[in-house]
Amino acid sequence: MAQKNLRISTLLDCYGELLTNKQKYLLECYYNEDLSLSEIADNEGITPQGARDIIKRAADRLEKYEQKLGFVEYIEQTEDYAEKILSLSEQIADERAIEIGNIAKQIIR
Repeated sequence: MAQKNLRISTLLDCYGELLTNKQKYLLECYYNEDLSLSEIADNEGITPQGARDIIKRAADRLEKYEQKLGFVEYIEQTEDYAEKILSLSEQIADERAIEIGNIAKQIIR
């Protein structure tokens, strides 16, 4: 469950601006602020089922954006490659390796 929450939060960071303001707000409340469906429903003047439906549809929409565009996967792969470059550069003890390591650290940031 925690991994799914992290995934939705990551997708929200990447694609959140493509959602309606209400969808984005409810996802942020649920996944980032850890509010319950009842709390969200009370705050928004809707039923918990209504809040759940909006959150579910919005999360599904984020997954569809990722399937079509693949930005999050690309970013994750780039970070993995940078980590590997950093790891390999640390195993080489010369000035070029230090420079490569510094560049890898910049990519990771």
